[in-house]
Amino acid sequence: MVFAQLTQRESLRDIETCLRTVSNKLYHCGIKSKVAKSTLAYWNESRDWKIYAELTQQLIVTARKLYQNDNDFLKDLDATVYAFDSTTIDLCLTLFPWAKFRKTKAAIKAHTLLDLQGNIPAWLFITDGSVHDVNMLDILPIEVGAYYVMDKGYVDFERLYNIHQASAFWITRAKDNFSYTRQYSSQVKKETGIICDQIGVLKREKAYQKYPEKLRRIKYYDCISKTTYVFITNNKILDATMIAALYKQRWQVELFFKWIKQHLKIKSFFGTSRNAVHTQIWIAVSVYVLIAIIKKRVNSEHTLYTLLQKLSVCVFEKIPIQQAFNEIELQKIENINPNQLNLF
Repeated sequence: MVFAQLTQRESLRDIETCLRTVSNKLYHCGIKSKVAKSTLAYWNESRDWKIYAELTQQLIVTARKLYQNDNDFLKDLDATVYAFDSTTIDLCLTLFPWAKFRKTKAAIKAHTLLDLQGNIPAWLFITDGSVHDVNMLDILPIEVGAYYVMDKGYVDFERLYNIHQASAFWITRAKDNFSYTRQYSSQVKKETGIICDQIGVLKREKAYQKYPEKLRRIKYYDCISKTTYVFITNNKILDATMIAALYKQRWQVELFFKWIKQHLKIKSFFGTSRNAVHTQIWIAVSVYVLIAIIKKRVNSEHTLYTLLQKLSVCVFEKIPIQQAFNEIELQKIENINPNQLNLF
């Protein structure tokens, strides 16, 4: 939990303040000496990151059970829906020379498979920034009957065909140079935004050899963003509007990355080794999953961010967890000005 609190700071400028705060709390808990930054870096570099990865996986199993019926939109779909994407974390090339990305820049990527029932990360893999996203399809765990929603950066028909052969479904967007031969079309209701719903095969011979099965091509117009999307999938059963809606759910993985970076601050690392970086990222993900578990078990209506902030303040206090959350409600009541009129 000490590491979890440290990763919430906004910049390296706040590290000294954070260390003084933690040191004071540790002093009252029986630790009389100041915790140095070098000590935290040593802890991150000396302890195997796989310990924290295994802990996170155990938490993920618990969290996914709690959130298995949380998304009302997916209740009628008797299958698991995943959003797959990656986020890049920039690093200093001088301090992290092992994190290959560009000639003047270092970075790592966190490839994440997000279960859209509750937005819980089901699988995570960390690589150097130079590793292309599509290569992760080679090691991605495939679940029979599940849906994998990805952006067009993952369009590789040989790898997509492997997902098809594993009896799973994939949904993605077509690239601009997508070449396709239509065999027949289904009737559509254009007022729903669906322009066309077609079945066909890949036109180019090399691509057809990699994916010799029929594909479904759906053209959809979003009246809100005034944008036309072209989706391709191996699923030929679901309604075309459902395919478009499932792809829209992919945005949840982007929100997950944004939440992790903003509130758990995985841009500043204690330790410069590969093990230290992996350790801190896995700790950050474990904190996210742990907060999600707490939110569900105490049946709290507060956001994950509110719960995270409250726990970070009272992390060394020996009080029932429900009491800590009840104090949030009391603070809200105390802040209400009785002399302030309500406009609505």
